[in-house]
Amino acid sequence: MVAVLRSRLGPIAVFAAGFLVLSALLRAALVVRAGDAIELGALWLPGVFAVGLVYDLVAALWGAAPFALAAALIPDRVWRTPALRALTHTVFVLGLIGLGVAAVAEWLFWGEFEARFNFIAVDYLVYTHEVLANVLESYPVGPIIAAIAVVALVLWGTALRPLVDEAFVAPSRFRRRIGATGVLVALAAGSLVLPMPRGFSNRYAHELSTNGLYDLFAAFHRNELDYAPFYAALPQVEAFGRARRLLAVPGTSFVSEEPNRLAREVTAHRAERRLNVVMIVVESLSAKFSGAFGAAESWTPNLDTLAGQGISFTRLYATGTRTVRGLEALTLSVPPTPGQSILRRRHNAGLFNLGTVMREHAYETRFFYGGYGSFDDMNSFFGGNGFDVIDRTELAPDEAEFANAWGVADEYLFRRVAREASLSYERGKPFFSFVMTTSNHRPFTYPDGRIDVPSGDGRKGAVKYTDWAIGDFLARARREPWFDETIFLVVADHCASVAGRVEIPVEDYRIPMIVYAPLQIEPRVVDTLASQIDVAPTLLGLLGFSYRSEFYGNDLLAPQGPPRGVLLATYERLGLFDGNELVVLSPGRRVDAFRVNEQGETTALVGRAAQGLRDDAIAYYQTASDAWQRHVWEASHPVAAAAR
Repeated sequence: MVAVLRSRLGPIAVFAAGFLVLSALLRAALVVRAGDAIELGALWLPGVFAVGLVYDLVAALWGAAPFALAAALIPDRVWRTPALRALTHTVFVLGLIGLGVAAVAEWLFWGEFEARFNFIAVDYLVYTHEVLANVLESYPVGPIIAAIAVVALVLWGTALRPLVDEAFVAPSRFRRRIGATGVLVALAAGSLVLPMPRGFSNRYAHELSTNGLYDLFAAFHRNELDYAPFYAALPQVEAFGRARRLLAVPGTSFVSEEPNRLAREVTAHRAERRLNVVMIVVESLSAKFSGAFGAAESWTPNLDTLAGQGISFTRLYATGTRTVRGLEALTLSVPPTPGQSILRRRHNAGLFNLGTVMREHAYETRFFYGGYGSFDDMNSFFGGNGFDVIDRTELAPDEAEFANAWGVADEYLFRRVAREASLSYERGKPFFSFVMTTSNHRPFTYPDGRIDVPSGDGRKGAVKYTDWAIGDFLARARREPWFDETIFLVVADHCASVAGRVEIPVEDYRIPMIVYAPLQIEPRVVDTLASQIDVAPTLLGLLGFSYRSEFYGNDLLAPQGPPRGVLLATYERLGLFDGNELVVLSPGRRVDAFRVNEQGETTALVGRAAQGLRDDAIAYYQTASDAWQRHVWEASHPVAAAAR
């Protein structure tokens, strides 16, 4: 041990040991802070600390491995330079300060959520500006960091500086140090594949037995947040009973009397017609950009014309603020559960989805994306759920004459969509093409000569170009033999921006949707309050398909289809809006209510949330989170299960 302390690895070993001691002390402090709320006997505590030590060791290994590897590989002539020595001292002191800040942050985090770091903490890293402002207003950040820095400098100056200096003068053989480092790296790598100890059934014991930094990285990897410990909840039987009442719409019947099963048989309300479908999901297309949806200055002349010739849905709301949330809602028709979209989570293949029903009816299903589909795991999700994937990598150079960092120009993607549609038609196969556009995204560049706004001049030009590209695609499609038997559905993934005085500014979630098939459907305007999760059931209703469903959405065109609140969410805030009031569920089991007027202006209703709306919101999100945790959407449908 003395030899290690006097080697290059000495400072790293001491730092890791300090991390273990600090982690144990923090765990003990949290046990004391939790007090009687833990409801644990004395026999639980040894297990909590034993399991906690395992998580602490793994976190220490992860942190130490890269520094140990660097120390082992640096040649002696570089290692002994004054510059590297000064850099090492600086990193060491900053590391000590970082450990102190992390410990204090965990203490404060526990005070608010009674939990170690989780996806809420990840979300805080995403919304740095808002969180930093909140922290600065809530805590004496300056004095806390100053105190931590003083302690770190005292430790370094009195005890640790000589140890670091010793590491730069001690004899060092490459074979010996690489051998020791190899063991350390192997242990760190092994911890990634070996199973970790299972958590305790008691939530407090489970939280106390883990390590905050370990949980932070695990939450980032897992991309989800358990609903039950952090959000307002109903008794499980009551939550599912309420959800069953909400989903029991005309034309549906539950397949099981089990109280926690929501699968239903959907009976079509019109004759089946196996029409082709092209669903165009437009990047960041707010309703406020289009005259057909109320804009004073319209940037979408082609969509405005299309809206008058098809079915336009004027009160449709996105479920979230990112593309992956929109794709989740459009394919899975489920509430946006806390954390990242299901597209970004593990074990998301083989789910019951819109493509499942289309393939049951012998459709060829494809996902088209003009960018690299590895972004946001889109290729993995769609490929794992039965779609053939065509992204930028599948396009030949002559198919993509214009592209930027984000993707090929929309017009070229649409040409490939038309080409694949013709191939399906020649094979006598109906097709379902799910198309995700990219041009309405920074850097907002597109081919010259298409519209009256120069390329790269901002959002307005990008919206107008995408609108032009859709118009160009439809003009070309009208010359194809499959056009008359095809439904074209245009919808946004989310709005261009979501910002307001409240966490969920309702009007900034409103998106356009148009269904166009001139020989198949009569033009009309639908002003029913609608959610993005209603799109899939509405499309299947237009096709006259009967099917077994795990969807939460409703067919907006079905007879007596009930008006129902729309689900709106951020990473951690979960909303339900009924057209007049908005209920928002937040971590810490907080429930807020707001009045929303016709202009989208929001007024807080402190303590006056309608009980029914509150309980409906809880039922939607609680049951959806539970179903995801139990893998119900994976196992309950034979076609979905076969795709896994």
